Amino acid sequence: MLMTDVSYLDPRSGATYPLATPRWCGDGQAPLMLTPLPGITRAAIRTEDRSLWRYGAALPFLPDDPITMGEGCSPLVPRVIGGASALVKCEWFMPTGSFKDRGASVMLSLLRAQGVTHVLEDSSGNGGAAVAAYAAAGGMRAKILVPASTSPAKTVQSRASGAEIELVPGSRQDCADEALRQAADIFYASHNWHPFFLHGTKTLAYELWEDLGFVAPDNVIVPCGAGSNVLGCGVGFAELQRAGEITKLPRIFAAQPENCAPIARAFLKQPAVAAVPTIAEGTAIAQPIRTQEVIAVLQESQGGAVMLSEAEIGAATLDLARTGIYVEPTCAQAAAAFVKLLEAGTIRADETTVVVLTGTGLKSTPRIAELLGVAI
Repeated sequence: MLMTDVSYLDPRSGATYPLATPRWCGDGQAPLMLTPLPGITRAAIRTEDRSLWRYGAALPFLPDDPITMGEGCSPLVPRVIGGASALVKCEWFMPTGSFKDRGASVMLSLLRAQGVTHVLEDSSGNGGAAVAAYAAAGGMRAKILVPASTSPAKTVQSRASGAEIELVPGSRQDCADEALRQAADIFYASHNWHPFFLHGTKTLAYELWEDLGFVAPDNVIVPCGAGSNVLGCGVGFAELQRAGEITKLPRIFAAQPENCAPIARAFLKQPAVAAVPTIAEGTAIAQPIRTQEVIAVLQESQGGAVMLSEAEIGAATLDLARTGIYVEPTCAQAAAAFVKLLEAGTIRADETTVVVLTGTGLKSTPRIAELLGVAI
């Protein structure tokens, strides 16, 4: 059932649009959120569901037949990182190997319930793989635009799911621009643009709250490209506070590579610099569309942003692997940021800190081989 008091919201102008009509942007291609939802209490959790849909009551509406493959309910395991204890949230325990399954499951389930059957996405990596897989699972058609320079290995997963792949000449930004042009003909179900995707990622906040015995952690550190996990955590924990389940927000920290850190530089009030390639390629988003909203979450939670060198990211990747945690360099940034925040005294070793690791190392075999000096 659709929540009648929920609308699409342009947070910059305050304009709202009816939720019943599918849309991916506001006037002038403004990025949208949803108007604030009330959140849920622990009594509303569907404990019989072993997936993120156990929090379905927190969504703007609950489809009769959600597209689900068991996403969510990822392990939360203790690890010593940089000499201090942290809780590692293993978000690569998802059907396509990354946290983006949370957003894809919710976004495509809600859109399908509204009558959308053919979707467009632009992504050369995890976002495209998730949209392709969940579209396939839901009997929907998907078209994924990727830069022509993309390694064929990165699109195999999307191709295997049956998605149409179009190679776009030029840069990653050229690919995004082409998606905007094609959005006139195919519904643009973008993991960067659509607010339903954020309401999938917000289930991470609900899950951490439940993992920790219905209390919020002190700190949550997430790798940040376009900021969907930062925004999702911001939305989810704010709903829990609104519902009276937590008394304060955890501090949320965004980890970005120095080579491409537009959000971190803006938060830290540092001059913008041109992006250059980074080993943390999954967060190499030079022109994120929701910078203002991401910074607002960092400020409201009294968190922050951390920039990391290539050496720090590479070392964190191998250090995690040597404790049995094999993840892509993109998300190993969160572990590297934990160490820097400890060293700076920004967080304390006796606090409950969650380090969110978002993608399996199996997706970055060539990169990790380079770190090891191994030829493949």
